[in-house]
Amino acid sequence: MPTWILYALASMFFAGLTSVIAKFGLKNVSGDLGLAIRTTMVFVLIWINAIAFKHTSQLSNFTKKDIIFLCISGITTTLSWIFYYRAIKIGDVSVVASIDKASLVITIILAFFFLKEPFTPKVLIGAGLITAGTLVLVFK
Repeated sequence: MPTWILYALASMFFAGLTSVIAKFGLKNVSGDLGLAIRTTMVFVLIWINAIAFKHTSQLSNFTKKDIIFLCISGITTTLSWIFYYRAIKIGDVSVVASIDKASLVITIILAFFFLKEPFTPKVLIGAGLITAGTLVLVFK
């Protein structure tokens, strides 16, 4: 199995844990404050990871364009997390997470147009099933 698939499976597992654990942590605080605590932890651990695996030596490889795109990605991540944490604070984590994961459909569409990734019948059917599943969960 390729390494990238193992990383993706690990990501899936930890993302699944994250939402449920976060819901417990939001019991007595707002979603925004809970997110601030979580993001501080993420910030520290990501820098430890980058330093431990000596990725900081690549800092000189950045171009202005790279930094701009990563900053925009940081802004969109922040907005996603803010609304996600507000939603899990007051809603069912299973439904909120399912809606959030439907972002895959948006990713597929954007990857097709901007990254020129293939849009095969298999991808179209998968995106359709994700959309259908999300609609089933939202409209109980």
